[in-house]
Amino acid sequence: MDITLAETANSARRTAAPYQLEDQVGFKLRLANQRHLEIFNQRMPDITPTQFAVLAKLRDEVCISQNQLGRLVGMDAATTKGVVDRLRKKGLVQSTPSETDMRRLEISLTDAGKDFSASAISIAHDISAETVSNLTPREVERLLTLLDKL
Repeated sequence: MDITLAETANSARRTAAPYQLEDQVGFKLRLANQRHLEIFNQRMPDITPTQFAVLAKLRDEVCISQNQLGRLVGMDAATTKGVVDRLRKKGLVQSTPSETDMRRLEISLTDAGKDFSASAISIAHDISAETVSNLTPREVERLLTLLDKL
């Protein structure tokens, strides 16, 4: 019987302490995310966090392919298309065929999207501040650094 070092360590960890859901990283991340989403929905009820991410990224990129936009905000192609379609229906983004590749759609903010996203960015700062209001500035910095490592 061949037992690896990792299996031995996992076995020791399981016997050392009982599994407590409340102590698990996934559980704590989910609770923190739920708190953040509650704050977001109260402060910015007209759009979802994924729609906001697209608007915020389009403010930085001005005009970008739909596929590249999805990659930059961490969404798959199908999700990106759905988000862009919903934002287009709200009049906040527009899509045009690429001049260099007719298979590609270029996404950009409309004038209404520029105005809306400017206001939304300001609100997003407040949402982030409220989400971490129980932490010191140093703790916020450490939390963000640790989350980047995951």
